[in-house]
Amino acid sequence: MRMRPVLPHETHPRHRIGRRHADHRLLGTSLILAGLLALALPGAAGADTLPPAFAMPDPTVAPPMAVLLPVPDERIAGAIATLDELGRDVLASTGLPGLAIAVVHKGQTVYARGFGIRAAGHVARVDADTVFLLASVSKPVGATVVATQVDAGTVTWHSPVREFLPWFDMGDPWISDHVTIGDLYAHRSGLPGHAGDDLEDIGFGRRAVLERLALLPKGDFRADYAYTNFGLTAAAEAVAVAAGTDWADLSATALYAPLGMTSTSSRHADYMTQDNRAASHVSGEDGYRVADLRQPDAQSPAGGVSSSANDMARWMAMVLGRGTVHDAQLMSEEALAPALSAQTIQGASMDISARPGAYGFGFNVGTRLTGRVMLSHSGAFAFGASTSLAMVPDLDLGIVVLTNAPPTGAAEAITASFLDRAEIGADSRDWLAAYAPIMAPLSAPVGHFVGAEPPADATPAGPAATYVGAYDSAYFGPASIAETAEGLVLRLGPDGRALPMRHWDGDSFVVYPVTENQPEGSVSLVEFIETPAEPGMSLRIEHLNGEGLGTFRRQR
Repeated sequence: MRMRPVLPHETHPRHRIGRRHADHRLLGTSLILAGLLALALPGAAGADTLPPAFAMPDPTVAPPMAVLLPVPDERIAGAIATLDELGRDVLASTGLPGLAIAVVHKGQTVYARGFGIRAAGHVARVDADTVFLLASVSKPVGATVVATQVDAGTVTWHSPVREFLPWFDMGDPWISDHVTIGDLYAHRSGLPGHAGDDLEDIGFGRRAVLERLALLPKGDFRADYAYTNFGLTAAAEAVAVAAGTDWADLSATALYAPLGMTSTSSRHADYMTQDNRAASHVSGEDGYRVADLRQPDAQSPAGGVSSSANDMARWMAMVLGRGTVHDAQLMSEEALAPALSAQTIQGASMDISARPGAYGFGFNVGTRLTGRVMLSHSGAFAFGASTSLAMVPDLDLGIVVLTNAPPTGAAEAITASFLDRAEIGADSRDWLAAYAPIMAPLSAPVGHFVGAEPPADATPAGPAATYVGAYDSAYFGPASIAETAEGLVLRLGPDGRALPMRHWDGDSFVVYPVTENQPEGSVSLVEFIETPAEPGMSLRIEHLNGEGLGTFRRQR
């Protein structure tokens, strides 16, 4: 998954520190006490008296969390009534193959419908039971799996990861011993953004990726927020080990089965064998075409769940019910609440007038324009999925949108429009127009030479023998250059994935990777370099050099 951009309702370009869940009743009480103190200030009614109209709150009744504009049920019903037209309009304006929407209110699924087709070139229609890839919406789902184990006493949010994964290494002994499940679920471990995604791109599995995280440059522990898939995956892996099982089985037994989420799985093979499945798509010359290229098992807790709109509605009802659905308690509110509470500030606001953004354990925790708390998350695969969910606990209201194509802003626009209509009766802006240019870079080709041609007066390359050989990187492992009848070929990763090389200029070549983080059309510069300080040929690969680790030393 590529870096998610700033969304128009957020306050900072990326998806700190309170480590324990504060009791909201205490917070509400403190607000009332602040009001009472204000009345006692000079110029108020006086320190010993209260205005006649002021009634002391009943100490046996929990105070409201905030003073909010009321939202009648009729307005929410009206917003739901617009979803058929909204879904059709967004599908038509974006050209997406298909999407599904579900809404829950007061513990019930009040809307669930599909639009469009499951796969380009086929007639099967999307419905509310069609299974989609969730991408990063897997994170909040997985956080509730962890909450079941917190409730069971298997782990706590503050359990050190090394208690269960003694081999896990953050590159610093003290941090390695102290980094917790919560630190990794809140993206405050110090790992750089999207740590390890480049290793997954070239074929490494979960354990191999996690073992190499120690080699990455780090930010400040519990101070820097950086969104990662494999950091969170390490925390989930620790929870699964503590429970004596693997993550996919734990998710199924602890969450999916009890909630009746019969179409949901954390194994990609299950998604691929579903009869009612929305294929993933990528853009082609004549519109969208089926890709089905994304296999996210390595980061399953962070991006590997597949589910339907109806199943996700069951899950949202449980979250909004604070761990309870239809009078059955799946997990305690005490175990779940920390995940739904602000744990990490997402960085400096883009403007002093902007509302701050926060991240809980697997959830975005934000504030809507009305002042209401919103729990949300988006997910995106350049290889063909885009999803969005948003829940407003004060209204006991949630919406999820699933699509089967790369991110266009469609999923986020539908959730934002719906919540505007439910709260204020109208869209506060054209959300699709706002999101589209922000989301477009997620599926755009990357590389310095995208759209360029080699220089007309390029210096010739050296003899093939100059470049052919074995190379190695501590982080990326072995690479090799081989000569074939078609020219030089670069091989990377544990499977030796081949990338044919095209000469560019002198000792520089380009390759054309197609991965989740390098969509079709990407161009990566491959340079052969020699430096006086390090005798011998080295190989530097542009699309692997995001953290400065893309140089491979020649071995022979």
